[in-house]
Amino acid sequence: MYIVNHRGLFFAITGIILAIAVGAILFLHLPLSIDFTGGSLVQVTYTAPRPDTVLLQKNLAALNLGEVSLLPSGTNDVTLRARTLTPAEHTQALAVLSENGKAALTEDRFTSIGPSLGTQLGQKALWAILAVIVAIVLYIAWAFRRVSKPVSSWIYGVTVVAILVHDIIIPAGFYAILAHFTGAQVDSLFAVALLAILGYSVNDTIVIFDRVREHLAHNIREHIVEPFEETVGKSITETLGRSINTSLTVVLALLALAFVGSAATVNFAIVLLVGVVAGTYSSILLAAPLLVPLAKAFAKDANISLSDKKGSKEKKMVNRTEKKSGKK
Repeated sequence: MYIVNHRGLFFAITGIILAIAVGAILFLHLPLSIDFTGGSLVQVTYTAPRPDTVLLQKNLAALNLGEVSLLPSGTNDVTLRARTLTPAEHTQALAVLSENGKAALTEDRFTSIGPSLGTQLGQKALWAILAVIVAIVLYIAWAFRRVSKPVSSWIYGVTVVAILVHDIIIPAGFYAILAHFTGAQVDSLFAVALLAILGYSVNDTIVIFDRVREHLAHNIREHIVEPFEETVGKSITETLGRSINTSLTVVLALLALAFVGSAATVNFAIVLLVGVVAGTYSSILLAAPLLVPLAKAFAKDANISLSDKKGSKEKKMVNRTEKKSGKK
């Protein structure tokens, strides 16, 4: 009951975090990679310590490749991003990166994507996220159709959508800050990470909601009159250990991927890590407690008055009996 009773505090903390995340997205922006804008990406690894990146950037500017981004990573890696390169320009860029053969290097990756294909990938990623959200709302509204008091089934779905929006904005805002200081860009792995966060977060939220549903059904069967606020608080407490333990195992795996995994998946692991933490927080401290004010707003009474239901049924039976006896 502590979480439900102090829900105002957690709502306020969430508002502050959301404000910071939205501010980061609006003012720092999310720089799109060539996956969405189109262009070429060249990733090389030097066998010796890499040359001065400032000098490399200056020499690349002489090739007239348009806006060029040269991002060092690790101790020996360099990633070059530019407009779509022709085979000749690709060869010239490699020559500059190797300082005309003075610095030995290995080309690990060369990717070239056209602007139209990049736009299509961006649209598909957005539609995929929207489709997942709509599917989740419809499923929850259907799954909770038999539990309509004191909260209608569609309110469960709307609550989940609000939580999912929170769980997307938080890692996106964090990534905007990360990109501002490290030069990271939004690529296809970022979209995959958001989809994974949506799936993970909704799973954790539904576990708590399902426990609420079980208690409501049990109260109806056993004719127990219980405030909805108490039902929600009891459900959170009973699932708290499960939620924390599950999230902890995922966090440990993502930490290993972020610190030991490949450099290509570091940002992916970081986004997932922030999303899992935000999803766990929102499932426990936001999703279920949010049902309480919604119940008060959309229901006449936040208590499940089973005795009234039972009394109304008995009155109906008496009326039916009286009508039958009158006819006779």
